[in-house]
Amino acid sequence: MRALTAAVAAAVFAAGISVVAAATKLSPAEIQAAFFNGQTFTASTPSNIKFNMVFKPDGKVTREPQGKSGVKGEGTWKLSKDGFCTAWKGSKANCFTLISLGDNKWSVVKGSATVATWNK
Repeated sequence: MRALTAAVAAAVFAAGISVVAAATKLSPAEIQAAFFNGQTFTASTPSNIKFNMVFKPDGKVTREPQGKSGVKGEGTWKLSKDGFCTAWKGSKANCFTLISLGDNKWSVVKGSATVATWNK
């Protein structure tokens, strides 16, 4: 029984390592090519409010809530050294990194906090 438990624990540990290894930070050029091309994608907040997002090549960004929650917005984007920055109308700029989670899913990270998840 101990051998089986150790084998299961080792398999879970190994799977956890592969999940962590699969999470990679996108470069600013990769972010621009994948997302800042005028195509709509879905963004979800940690509280599961969903938006249709469009980052246009001209530096403009819009968000449209998919449901009754959330606020429609427009603003600007620019690439930064480590990722990208957005400035929504009426708010100051914030900068983020983008981490690939696999399966067409990415985490938008500010500091050590995930502030949104993007899906295509």
